[in-house]
Amino acid sequence: MKTVIVTGATGMIGISLVEFLLEKDINVLAIVRENSKRKKFLRLNKNLKIIECSLENYKSLNQIEINNCDTFIHLAWNGTDHETRDNIEVQNTNIDYTIDAIKLAKKFGCKTFIGAGSQAEYGIVNKIISENDKTDPVLAYGKAKLEAYNKGKILANELKINFIWPRIFSCYGPYDNYFTMIMQSIQTMIEKNISPDYTKAEQLWDYIYSKDVAKAYYLLGIFGKNKEIYNIAQGENKPLIEYIKIIREQINPNIVLKVGKIPYRDNQTMSLRVSIDKLKNDTGFYPSYNFQDGIAETINWYKKGGIYEKN
Repeated sequence: MKTVIVTGATGMIGISLVEFLLEKDINVLAIVRENSKRKKFLRLNKNLKIIECSLENYKSLNQIEINNCDTFIHLAWNGTDHETRDNIEVQNTNIDYTIDAIKLAKKFGCKTFIGAGSQAEYGIVNKIISENDKTDPVLAYGKAKLEAYNKGKILANELKINFIWPRIFSCYGPYDNYFTMIMQSIQTMIEKNISPDYTKAEQLWDYIYSKDVAKAYYLLGIFGKNKEIYNIAQGENKPLIEYIKIIREQINPNIVLKVGKIPYRDNQTMSLRVSIDKLKNDTGFYPSYNFQDGIAETINWYKKGGIYEKN
């Protein structure tokens, strides 16, 4: 890869990915939301160019000065918060925006398009999840991701662009959304020196650090195979309570955890175990961070004034 276009470049994964690519001396064109407050989180670099263009305006984005662009990574997606993840109208707009992004990739001369699928496409699965498993999404978010994959694969084939579809599992790191379990735990334990309320936290979960997701995308850009789906995860799992304890130990071991205060949701996912064998075999990917190290960096970022800023 020499020049990569990244949409959604100011999201948690986008920021990590842009930094990772720049460290590899790759030219990056970051497409960010118009008037984005978060573009300040993208550090100035001679190999970085930032273009403001919201999803709804991809169709009208004209050719810009960019040479030898080879890879288009589409991370941008509307409606990722709790309030809109099951909003059909909001989620369905993203299907058309994915199509627009593939056409934009073709316009810029990119040979490869890499999307951003989700664990939500599988639905509730009570076994180790592989890419061959049936998809049965529950939320509108997962249904829209799956439809974006199905339509995007067809269009990319028509346009003769390589099409790769990673499905990202539970990711955490600096610039994460404020409403996630990880960030709520960090904020509450640091700011209030108490524990937030939890469920019984028995769920088997797989958390991957944002820098490792960036690494996986980089490797997929080089070694990923056309028309393939790849699970991106740590590849290890443990009960949710174990992750919570690690966060508590790094902030204040004396905090009493309020476990069992919240009931499980209807259709609560109790198992999120993932096989990343395909990703490893095709790209040589192995996570560089365990949870202890990744969460230590995230906590340190927060203590130094790290904030979540919407849009």
